[in-house]
Amino acid sequence: MTDLNKLSDEELVKSFVSGDKKCFDVLLERHKQRIFSYIFMMVRKQELAEDIFQDAFLKVHYTLTKGRYSESGRFASWVMRIAHNLIIDHFRRQKHFQVVYNGDYPKDLFNNPRYSDLNIEETIVFEEKLRDVSALIELLPDNQREVVVMRHYLGLSFKEIAEETDVSINTALGRMRYALINLRRMMEERSVRVTAS
Repeated sequence: MTDLNKLSDEELVKSFVSGDKKCFDVLLERHKQRIFSYIFMMVRKQELAEDIFQDAFLKVHYTLTKGRYSESGRFASWVMRIAHNLIIDHFRRQKHFQVVYNGDYPKDLFNNPRYSDLNIEETIVFEEKLRDVSALIELLPDNQREVVVMRHYLGLSFKEIAEETDVSINTALGRMRYALINLRRMMEERSVRVTAS
């Protein structure tokens, strides 16, 4: 009997499409923490994050069942894009664009100890900064935005990003470099500050 946990994502997808329903459970278990953490980091509300997470995996299940999955070798990135799009859809419906990205800045916005125990005022200011940054990231060209998401949310190395996007490592690094240049330029133009005042 095959240990499903030892199969790659693509092997699990193929087996699921062929009728082994347990394979979907393995995929869900394998990626749920990373996907949910990403969603929660973006929306900052437990119940909303759970709803979007459920919608994302329902969409994944439906797409796989209908045989419409074509992202060979990129399952995790594909699921993340689905979740990302659902988050954007939610905020567009709410008329508040609050998608949050963690760009490559001197201080990591999400893992900085300074933000581990904020008071109400600091929390509001911090979230406003994250919204400002997220809005700017959405203005980046698709290939630059994709590298930022893969690097900072999927935790992929530049080698993995290159493989996932079918480009060389130098191209992946170049896209990140241009993303950062563009973000800094846009931040200066809009007087956006991400460091402490």
